[in-house]
Amino acid sequence: MIFGIDPLLENIDGAAILIVLVKVVIAFAALMVSVMAMVWFERKIVARMQNRLGPNVAGPFGILQTLADGIKLFFKEDLIPDNADPFVFRLAPYLSLVPAFLVFMVIPLGGDFNNGKGGVVTWFGSTNETLFQLADPHIGILFVLAMSSIAVYGVMLAGWSSGSKYPLLGSVRATAQMVSYEAALGLSLLAVLLNSGSLSTNAIVAGQQAWNWNAWATGGVPFIVFMIAATAELNRPPFDLVEAEQELVGGFHTEYSSIRFALFFLAEFMNTITMSAVIVTLFLGGPAGPTGWAPEWLQGVLPTVYFFAKLLMFLFIFVWFRGTLPRLRYDQLMDLGWKVLIPLSLAWFLLLAAFKVGQDQNWNRFLVGGVGVVTIVFGAALVSGAASAARARRADQEVAS
Repeated sequence: MIFGIDPLLENIDGAAILIVLVKVVIAFAALMVSVMAMVWFERKIVARMQNRLGPNVAGPFGILQTLADGIKLFFKEDLIPDNADPFVFRLAPYLSLVPAFLVFMVIPLGGDFNNGKGGVVTWFGSTNETLFQLADPHIGILFVLAMSSIAVYGVMLAGWSSGSKYPLLGSVRATAQMVSYEAALGLSLLAVLLNSGSLSTNAIVAGQQAWNWNAWATGGVPFIVFMIAATAELNRPPFDLVEAEQELVGGFHTEYSSIRFALFFLAEFMNTITMSAVIVTLFLGGPAGPTGWAPEWLQGVLPTVYFFAKLLMFLFIFVWFRGTLPRLRYDQLMDLGWKVLIPLSLAWFLLLAAFKVGQDQNWNRFLVGGVGVVTIVFGAALVSGAASAARARRADQEVAS
């Protein structure tokens, strides 16, 4: 199959179409409910970290507060500035929201990955074998990167189409941030692809059986770089310069109101969930995990439980970042991306590639590692020296002026 390797699509009949529709509904419903729960979860956790109560009126434990806020925004007046481009102004929120939903479609949410089963499950009869994900294209990870790139257009066009200088400045700064950290994110991703040998998300999960997770199979550095780059890509604290209220009012969505503002708000939390799911899939084995210890009736559910437990852990980490880390200055944010994360991820990828070549050529692993580490340290010294020299020149110019 060109567009997917789901065994269900080998013979398309009425049952196959029904299963695909069921998977679409499950994926959409699970993601929307997760977004509502994530908003409540973040507000509650941050409130506890700050010795507050958080939402506690609408529904049990304030669980319906997100729904109440959504209904309120839906019925507020929708304003379009006089100087705005109406078509682009209306389109921009969807360019941020739709890619977040599409990324979630290629994430394995369950299935048995033990003993080479490849995550295949059986629905509506013994002959209807399928994957517990909506689609598994051969270029799954490239699809994820493409969708994250399209989201940049939503941010940029939202600021440009508003017809105001503050949203435009906010969108330019946000775009520069997202593009910069997308480079580090892609380079750290190369280490996973080198170790897995496939772009398919299902194949990447299948290659992480028996706790052989990519988080430590790649040396840990790509995982850390990907986590930091993903936080900046999502405009989450401490990288939330997009919404630096004291500088740019509200950033790129300053002129938005009502449901269109809610779509940006929804996209931010949906992107947090989808990116956490991507991290779990790439580095922590996704739904893969031991199931032999459980009774037979529970074994089919355990992979999904494993996946959502790992997902919840990363969602808590993102909330933890918001509640504890101070916001970076913009120059610090860009320096971290271009001068630290990109060189580090590139150097680590070259080191892993050298190990792969050395394994094929029977080279001494310790010698390869030693030469690689020395080269990385030397390169880091050169980058640090160049940055220090540039800072000194700028200081001299400021004194001279």
